[in-house]
Amino acid sequence: MLLPALLLAAGAYWGWQWWRDWRFLQSTDDAYIASDISLISPKIEGYIKEVRVEENQHVTSGQVLFVIDDSDFAAKVAQASAAVASEEAMVATFATRHDYQLAMINQAAAATHSAEAEVNRANLDQQRYVALATSEIATKQRYETAAADATKAAANLLRAQAALEAEKQQLAVLDAQKREEEARLLQTRATLRLAQNDLDNTVIRAPVDGIVGNRAGQTGQYVKPGTQLLSLVPLPRVYVTANFKETQLTLMRPGQPVQVSVDAYPDRVIEGHVESFAPASGAEFSLLPPDNATGNFTKIVQRVPVRISLPANGPLSSLLRPGLSVVVSVDTRREGVATAEGGIVGTAEAKTAPASK
Repeated sequence: MLLPALLLAAGAYWGWQWWRDWRFLQSTDDAYIASDISLISPKIEGYIKEVRVEENQHVTSGQVLFVIDDSDFAAKVAQASAAVASEEAMVATFATRHDYQLAMINQAAAATHSAEAEVNRANLDQQRYVALATSEIATKQRYETAAADATKAAANLLRAQAALEAEKQQLAVLDAQKREEEARLLQTRATLRLAQNDLDNTVIRAPVDGIVGNRAGQTGQYVKPGTQLLSLVPLPRVYVTANFKETQLTLMRPGQPVQVSVDAYPDRVIEGHVESFAPASGAEFSLLPPDNATGNFTKIVQRVPVRISLPANGPLSSLLRPGLSVVVSVDTRREGVATAEGGIVGTAEAKTAPASK
């Protein structure tokens, strides 16, 4: 006689729990711990000379991980430095050459003034001998000599003017050559900067704090740009990626509270919150996205990755590792809004119809 009463009481209890809480909870076991793992690769090619980290070692930002043989790169830096010094000396000589060219212009200008004075003197002599020749006081030979001197003086003036103009043009050419050398100097400095960058890149440093994992680089190994040397996991900065069905996203919003149960630590529950949603379903980012226009369409419930943030100082923050399986449960009774500080908090309970469990 007690069994029906107990069953009725249990059904009423479970029904009340469903009506009050469970119908608002959306859970999935298709969820994993994730982290923004950094893949460490060299920017230059060469032989690894030193390996300064061990597997599973904790490193800090800026710590040296690998050292690549830098003998060739140091020689390139020395070569580029010599080229820069040569170009700097070449540019420096243009100041002296500029002053020298100004002196040559002044000399040509003085020669032009002298030629102008000679032309004036010769013209006056010619005019004088014209009058004397007309009155037969001077001989015709003297007149012809004066006329020839005037012609010669005019020619010398033209030559002096041409020389002055040539010297001025040479100054313009000199200025153009100086600009060309300055451009070459900038080019050699850029080459030196690139060579110095390559030399600096022979020392590979950690970009962030984290734990070394999957170390592949070994001493003496020849590497090229892009060769994966190790993975740097920025622990304890981890989060959860949960793949919810599209039918579970009706009331799910950023900022809603989440309970996370890690399979490795089943007796501990972590409190987190929904941080963001993927811009598309997982099928859209797959290597071969489905083509539903081929005529053999079968409707499949899609899953959307949801990022769930975890507290940095949580009880399991030092134990969580990317790849661990978890079970998440999102409470959809509250909407989430962004705060002025950039965080996300929950608000009042949602007033729309509850999502199915």
